[in-house]
Amino acid sequence: MIRIKMRNIIKEPIGDRVKHSTLANKTSMAILLSLAMAPQASALTLEDLAKRLDALESQNQMLLQENADLRQAVAQTNEKAEAAVFATEAIADSASGLTKLANWADKTTISGYGELHYNNLDNKPGSNTNEPFREADFHRFVLFFGHEFNDNIRFYSEFELEHSIAGDDQNGEIELEQAYLEFGLTDQTQARAGVFLVPIGILNETHEPNTFYGVERNDVENIIIPSTWWEAGAALNHRLENGLSFDLAVHTGLEVPTTGGSAFRVRSGRNKASQAAADDLAATARVKYTGIPGLELAATAQYQSDISQAQGDGLEDAMLYETHAVYQRGPFALRALYAMWDINGAGAKTATDTNGGITSTGGGDEQKGWYLEPSYSFNTRIGKVGAYVRYEDVDGFRVEDEFSQWETGLNYWPHGNVVIKVDYRSADNDNDSSFDYQGFDLGVGYQF
Repeated sequence: MIRIKMRNIIKEPIGDRVKHSTLANKTSMAILLSLAMAPQASALTLEDLAKRLDALESQNQMLLQENADLRQAVAQTNEKAEAAVFATEAIADSASGLTKLANWADKTTISGYGELHYNNLDNKPGSNTNEPFREADFHRFVLFFGHEFNDNIRFYSEFELEHSIAGDDQNGEIELEQAYLEFGLTDQTQARAGVFLVPIGILNETHEPNTFYGVERNDVENIIIPSTWWEAGAALNHRLENGLSFDLAVHTGLEVPTTGGSAFRVRSGRNKASQAAADDLAATARVKYTGIPGLELAATAQYQSDISQAQGDGLEDAMLYETHAVYQRGPFALRALYAMWDINGAGAKTATDTNGGITSTGGGDEQKGWYLEPSYSFNTRIGKVGAYVRYEDVDGFRVEDEFSQWETGLNYWPHGNVVIKVDYRSADNDNDSSFDYQGFDLGVGYQF
């Protein structure tokens, strides 16, 4: 006979203990069945059974905790995996953005130039006041923006602030000198459409301060040509392998006034592509030769059917002729240019200009000028130095635009794109000596 003794150490009913674990329930049933089937095998007390159940309960709790820990680890792993996916996608998006930015930067050009001038003359050019003229002026601040859309389509622009500040009652202007698309039709042929510099002269298309001698630009390519000169229209350029190139442009023309202080003055006719009159378009053709290293020869002709773009005002059609030569051989260089306007119309032939009591009769129908500029440059340990002499003769319409001038000076380039300039000039007016002036200029300029 088996004696079963109840003990107070059983703190819970057996049913409450075994229900916490499926494994414990199965084990308990196995124990009870063994007791029932083999009552003589052992004298298992309830105390022993309680101990075994306690051990099973502990094992079950440990398994439950391990299962919870495993679920938490899986959840954390999933979160990390999702974060890794997001990070990978973000890196991919960033890399794509950087690639696009790099491609844009590789196809986009930003550059510019600027120049500061100081003039110290005994009389202001164009004036007969005979008073000292001393002036400092940040003459130009220019930015270039260009972009290559593909191998055959490009964009170019030039944005300029003149005389440091613009606005009402200010000296300066904000100007858009270039903004055009260029289309590569073939390897030798390009077409342009938009606002561009007229293909004429030496300085009009290349006028960065480090590319020419003298603080101020020469007067022939200021009064006669007149640089800087840009128009709106379309142009075609074709280059041959022997060094010949041809330019043909159809564009807006000048609107030269016939009354007021600027009457018959070519420079005053520039519209600058700002609501420019387009009743009578102009056509410009140029042929240029650069087949010999260091040599450039060019000739340009421009025709305008009505240079004032107004009927019955005494101005009719006009032709501009220009030719120049640039030669560089070692340290020696030479520039020479000639330009002339041939303007038809009774008003141009009989026009009279009066300034300061001095009268100039006629000359409105033919306005011309030329200059010759030899120079010599040499390299030093601290940069390049160049010396030049220029003689120019200007025969414009206005009294103050008829003079000859000698100029000499030095350019110093501490860097190829940075220049410091000094010059001395002396001008003799053709009409009256009260318009004469002489003095020196200082300048600094850059290009990047």
